[in-house]
Amino acid sequence: MKRFKKDTKAMTDEKFLQSYDKFKNTVYAVIFNYLRNAEDASELSQDTFIKLYTYDGGFDSDEHMKAWLLRVAVNSCKNYLRGRNHISASPIPEDVTADERFETDEIIAEVMKLPEKYRVPIHLFYYEEYGISEIADILGLPQATVKTRLKRGRDKLRKNLREEDWL
Repeated sequence: MKRFKKDTKAMTDEKFLQSYDKFKNTVYAVIFNYLRNAEDASELSQDTFIKLYTYDGGFDSDEHMKAWLLRVAVNSCKNYLRGRNHISASPIPEDVTADERFETDEIIAEVMKLPEKYRVPIHLFYYEEYGISEIADILGLPQATVKTRLKRGRDKLRKNLREEDWL
């Protein structure tokens, strides 16, 4: 039994391209946060959008589609990492940073140094502006676990960043 009913408005090329343009940076950023490798993130981003193109269900809204895409992206990352032991030292791509200020670059660099279990919830909460319950659904975790990981991730960032970055 399918989770979603077949949408009478099937995915058209135009609808797909609009969705791709709207969500490509978000999907890439989430995948990059997991893998910390630009080439692998590009490949898994493409795979995620291929799944969208071939998906035969419908979406209630753009937010519903975005949540679905992020869930697919996270699952793809988990499967990818489960199959291989990847540790990447590739630099943060220029287009990942939202702001050119030094402070923002420093914060992003510190976030990228966090373990995956803290890095991804922080990205989803602060950069994608998801709530605790939405992050829990996307990551398949209990809400209490998401709250704990956000708190511990922030604590680690505070230790690594200068005090004025938090004001």
